[in-house]
Amino acid sequence: MTAIDTVPAGYTTVTPWLITTDTAALLDFVTAAFDAVELARILNEDGTIGHAEARIGDAVVMMFDARRPAPAFLRLYVADGDLVFGRALAAGATPVTEMTLLAFGDRVGRVRDPLGNVWWIQQRVEELTFEEMAVRAQQPEFVEAMRYVQSADLVGQTLR
Repeated sequence: MTAIDTVPAGYTTVTPWLITTDTAALLDFVTAAFDAVELARILNEDGTIGHAEARIGDAVVMMFDARRPAPAFLRLYVADGDLVFGRALAAGATPVTEMTLLAFGDRVGRVRDPLGNVWWIQQRVEELTFEEMAVRAQQPEFVEAMRYVQSADLVGQTLR
């Protein structure tokens, strides 16, 4: 008997679900904002989407329509944070926090997509040791940067 891979080819160990009331619109958003590739769209008898999948970079994100949406919070590593942040806004997202350099060496900006999900757009700009991060975390500019990103209202918008 042949051994079965525990994770199907093309998937990662963790696969997030995005649950909305308009998965078709979400698929349009992730395609425009994040260069997602739609992999599957299975319709229910009533025309709602019972299951959909899209590949963003090397990860698959699953989605489906529901009467009650549940916001998701996702971290997306990209090569150019400013470019992707701008594309997300152009695709209909609203800014939650602007791109900000944090003590651990990432520039981070957050957007809320049109369906209420919050995307952490992250760009690695520095490789730091834990000790270097700890020192920087005490420096005034990084304390203020963290205060700014932690002040965001992540769930304040009504979901549709």
